[in-house]
Amino acid sequence: MHGPGATVPAVGLKAVGAGLGRTGSHSLKIALEMLLGGTCYHMVELFPRPEHVPLWHGAILGSPPEWDPMFEGFTAAVDWPAAALWKELSEAYPEALVILSVRSSDEAWWNSFSQTILPVMQRGPDPEMAAWYAMASDMLERLTPHYADKDACIAAYEAHNEAVRGAVPPERFLEWTPSDGWGPICAGLGLAVPDEPFPHVNTTDEFRAMTGLDQPAGDAATPS
Repeated sequence: MHGPGATVPAVGLKAVGAGLGRTGSHSLKIALEMLLGGTCYHMVELFPRPEHVPLWHGAILGSPPEWDPMFEGFTAAVDWPAAALWKELSEAYPEALVILSVRSSDEAWWNSFSQTILPVMQRGPDPEMAAWYAMASDMLERLTPHYADKDACIAAYEAHNEAVRGAVPPERFLEWTPSDGWGPICAGLGLAVPDEPFPHVNTTDEFRAMTGLDQPAGDAATPS
């Protein structure tokens, strides 16, 4: 058993996040980094790696890359775009724990999604973000072509979660909400619970500030 913060050999992903964006995935990223001693892939890791964007885009369109080179140095992957390809990643890393992060309710997830990711997509890309935007658009349309519609998007969120629940064997499956904290994650990974408080980050307000959604029009920042 590895203790919290121990260095885990880089022999593939130890955890695959199947939960969609806005389900506590950034908090989960930080928690997994503290537990596994390596970097956890998350959308924030994609922005400084533009060479990965076409690889993810190809995977979303049905032509996955060689995963090991992309994940070199990473010990886990959560959030979009990895969550859109949870099945492929769970098959590529059959010993990885599959973590389905969810919100307290479907309505809570939609409220967060509709105030963060949805307006980012609706405002369109800055020129330097065009490739990322095209990838993200196809990723969301894979979830549902009607992701801007509340009822359709909630139905797609529910269907996604049910698909994960029904496909992953119980011995490698964990359903988790941010309020669950360390306990279930540590139990699923066979690790001791850290002394540190569980990290809770990337609230809706923090996301909107980071992406410039609350800035005056024409003065918006790009995601970073």
